[in-house]
Amino acid sequence: MKVKIEKRLVIPKYSSILVPILSVVVALVLMGIILMVFFYGRLGSFSLAFRETFDAYKEMLTWPFANKYGIFSTLMRMVPLAFVGLGLSFAYRMKIWNIGGEGQLYMGALAATWGALFLFKDVSSPLAMILLLSITGAVAGGLWALIPALMKAFAKTDEIVVTLMLNYVAIFWVDYLVYGPWKDPKGYGFPGTAPFPDQARLPTLFKGEFHVGFFIAVAIAVVLFYVYRKTSWGMNSKIVGDNAQAARYSGISIVRYTIIALVVSGAIAGLGGAVQMMGVQHRLQHGFSPGYGYTAIIVAWLAKLNPIAILLVSFLFGGLLVGNDQLQMFYKLPMALISVFQGLVLFSLLGGETISRYRLRIVKEEAAHIE
Repeated sequence: MKVKIEKRLVIPKYSSILVPILSVVVALVLMGIILMVFFYGRLGSFSLAFRETFDAYKEMLTWPFANKYGIFSTLMRMVPLAFVGLGLSFAYRMKIWNIGGEGQLYMGALAATWGALFLFKDVSSPLAMILLLSITGAVAGGLWALIPALMKAFAKTDEIVVTLMLNYVAIFWVDYLVYGPWKDPKGYGFPGTAPFPDQARLPTLFKGEFHVGFFIAVAIAVVLFYVYRKTSWGMNSKIVGDNAQAARYSGISIVRYTIIALVVSGAIAGLGGAVQMMGVQHRLQHGFSPGYGYTAIIVAWLAKLNPIAILLVSFLFGGLLVGNDQLQMFYKLPMALISVFQGLVLFSLLGGETISRYRLRIVKEEAAHIE
């Protein structure tokens, strides 16, 4: 007998819900084992390590979701994840692998800062300023994504490599500005620009704990949900993603759809960068993103590219980021913990997807020989 791996003819319907849930559960179990090993090395006792791991998990999962201040912090961490995740989903539906959400987020933040401090500094109306900065951030993110879009459409380059490399270009460009020409002379030497004027800040609720950028993300999710299901773009983009050759024979321009998909993807991420500046940061700083653009890749896939589900998964991962901050503060855990967890979620998700799409089949040697 031998074992064959064959593709399932029909993917189980329950897998779209069960695989993401089990991926998170498996990742939590594996992370628990890692935490126990970490605490055992620190405390030298298995029972104490188990108790410390239980307390750490309790803190990580209760503070972000069961505490008023924790929930507000979770929502604020959720917003940039949602923007980038929604943008990535627009490209991923066509099997265009935009890995540049981080760079597009940075470029949106850079452009919004340029507009707030220099280009539109004489605009006194808060509404006009916010609209201008939002448009500027979206345009910057879209233009940054246009580079790999043109290279893929006309030179057949790999968009994964190009978008990934452009992340570092954007990050180092921001670092150059905040350490150099845009550095605030009144900032006591810290790498950051001057603060945004009051009219360039988003309105807040609940005594400043919550800004209206959340509602912008929700609105974009609703629009994308409609576009994916009710418009010709949604249908055609799905066709292009499933079978580009069939789409070409149907008269769909692959070049045009590729460029539009990447540009819109980058524009939504760039808008997220502008919203982050106007709603939370209020100045451009070194390392303002703890990797939102990379985390959003996992968010988009866990949500199965569903815009409404992206909001929910973004809330979950925003809470995990807040919980990780708590663990670092009270348990002195390394900052890389959340990256380890995200990696575990990603590998668990890939494993679950593989199991749902393929199956093992035991074949007898005689039957195989007859065939």
